Amino acid sequence: MSMNQRPVPESATRATPSIAVIIPCYGVGESILGLLKDIGPEADQIYLVDDGCPKHTGDLVEKGSTDTRVKVLQHESNQGVGAAVITGYRAALEDHCDIIVKIDGDGQMDPALIPRFILPIIERRADYTKGNRFFYVETVQNMPWIRLQGNIILSFLTKVSSGYWRIFDPTNGYTAVHAKVVKNLPLDKIARDYFFESDMLFRLGLLRAKVIDIPMASIYRDEKSHLRISRIIPGFLTSHLANFTKRIIYNYFLRDFQMVSVGIVLGIPMILFGVIFGIIQWASGSIAGILASPGTVMVASLPILIGSQLLLLAIGQDISNQPDEPVYPDL
Repeated sequence: MSMNQRPVPESATRATPSIAVIIPCYGVGESILGLLKDIGPEADQIYLVDDGCPKHTGDLVEKGSTDTRVKVLQHESNQGVGAAVITGYRAALEDHCDIIVKIDGDGQMDPALIPRFILPIIERRADYTKGNRFFYVETVQNMPWIRLQGNIILSFLTKVSSGYWRIFDPTNGYTAVHAKVVKNLPLDKIARDYFFESDMLFRLGLLRAKVIDIPMASIYRDEKSHLRISRIIPGFLTSHLANFTKRIIYNYFLRDFQMVSVGIVLGIPMILFGVIFGIIQWASGSIAGILASPGTVMVASLPILIGSQLLLLAIGQDISNQPDEPVYPDL
C-alpha cells in the first residue's frame, strides 16, 4: 500500500446484507396492499404467509400486488402466528437472506421503522431486535388499558423465564433477527401460537444471543385484534414456568455450576426447612398451650433468613448474566 493510498473501511469491503421481511396474515384482507406499498427499498424479499386466512389475503396479494419482491406462502389451514413466522423464516433461509424482519399485517407496525430494527444487527451490536411500545410514555396512553395491564404481567413473566431482564413488551411482534441465529434455533420446537414471541426469547437465551429493544409507537386503528389477554394468560403461566425450569437446569446445572446454582441448592432447602419446622413447632405448641422457646424460634427463623439471602444473591447473579455481546457478529 502506497503512502497516499487510504485503507478501505471494512464496511465498504463487506457486501450489503440481504434483508427479508415476513408478514404473517390472518383476517387481514385488502388493507395488506397498502402495507406492502409502504415497505421501503431496504427490503430485498417480502414473504407474505397466508395462515389459512378466511379473507384469502394471499390470493388478494397475488392478484393486486405488482411488487416483484413479494412471495406468497400459503397454509391450507390456520396453524398459528408462530407457525406462519417459522414458514417465513425457512423460506428466507432458503433464499440466503442475512437479516429477517417480521411485522404484522394488521397495519399496527410502521414499515418505515425497518431500518431502525436492522441497523443494530448490521453494526454488530445485536443478534435480535424487538419493538418496545412502552419506551415513550406519551404513546402508551394510546394502548387499551386491559392490554396495557396484560403486557406488564407478561413482560415480567418473560423476564423470569427467558433471563432477558432488561427487555420489555415481550409480545411485540415487530422483530429482526440475524439469519445465522435462526439457523441454530430448534424451529420445530418453538411455540406455534401467540406464545411464539416469548418462546423465541427463551430459545435465544439458550443460544446466548444478544437482544435489544427498539423504541416504537403502535398504530391503533379499526383493526380487530385476535389476541385476548384474559384467555392466554393461564396457558402462558404454564409455558413460562416450564421454560423457567428448563432455563435454570440448562444454564446453571448442566452447562455450568456457579453462585446461582449454589443459591438455589442451599437457599430453597433452608427456606423449606425453616418454614416446615416452624409450622410444626407452632402447631404442637398451640395444642399443648406452650410458647416456643427462643432457641426454637431461632432454629426456624435463621434458615429462612439465610436461605432468602442466598436466593436474592442467585437472582442478582442471574440478572447480571444477560448476554452483552452478539453471538454472531458477522453477517
